[in-house]
Amino acid sequence: MKSIDDRRARFRALHQSGTFVMPNPYDIGSARLLAALGFEALATTSAGHAGTLGRLDMQVSRDELLQHVAAMTASVDVPFNADSERLFSEDLAGVAQSVVALAEAGAAGCSIEDWNPATNAIDGVDIAVARVQAAADAAAAHGVLLTARCENHLHGVNNLDDTIRRLCAYRDAGASAVYAPGLVELDQIERVVTTVGVPVNVLLWPGGPTVAQLASVGVRRVSVGGTLARIAHGAVVQAAQQLLAEGAIDPALMVDGALLRRAFTD
Repeated sequence: MKSIDDRRARFRALHQSGTFVMPNPYDIGSARLLAALGFEALATTSAGHAGTLGRLDMQVSRDELLQHVAAMTASVDVPFNADSERLFSEDLAGVAQSVVALAEAGAAGCSIEDWNPATNAIDGVDIAVARVQAAADAAAAHGVLLTARCENHLHGVNNLDDTIRRLCAYRDAGASAVYAPGLVELDQIERVVTTVGVPVNVLLWPGGPTVAQLASVGVRRVSVGGTLARIAHGAVVQAAQQLLAEGAIDPALMVDGALLRRAFTD
């Protein structure tokens, strides 16, 4: 097993050139399957993790996330980025403490969002920048790569100029990478990449630009959020509905046993 320092160094190196795909497993089994398939980095998904607990997104506590991150990072030999929502605090000291706790749990990277579910709104820029800076300072002190997220396009604020202003401000506050989930138009994504000037993560949308197209406009990192978890849940529903209706299950829905043996054998 590589040391956490080695995995953090590898995670930073992946951001220096080219484009890499960082899929989002939702439990240890899916993490091992993805690592066995050859992905060089993985990320937790807040929605997927919540789903394993029978909850909706943003209904997981900080302690539950820390336990999840510790288990996930111990299960595979690749760097893990933590989907850490708002970092579970409204004050700056608490934001920094959450970053330190994630570092101690083995995360190579973590993220901070500017959406506040308590107010049902995007944070004001000054508030969001202060929070990013507190997280960035703690991340730098512990070797963790911080990604700052602008949630505009997931919450109906389709103002690209505002998104870019925010991402630039988050960059200037110390974020090593930036992310505006919900952007799907390739020309808009290219504008973000060229304007912001630090590694950009893009959420791969079904039916949206492919990894090759995103790479062609300079996207450094591609993730899938809760998509794999939703596909897995969809397969369960499909198989269960078939069982109810037909009394049988299509074996084509099952994962290959050889891959399971390779992924699940220490």
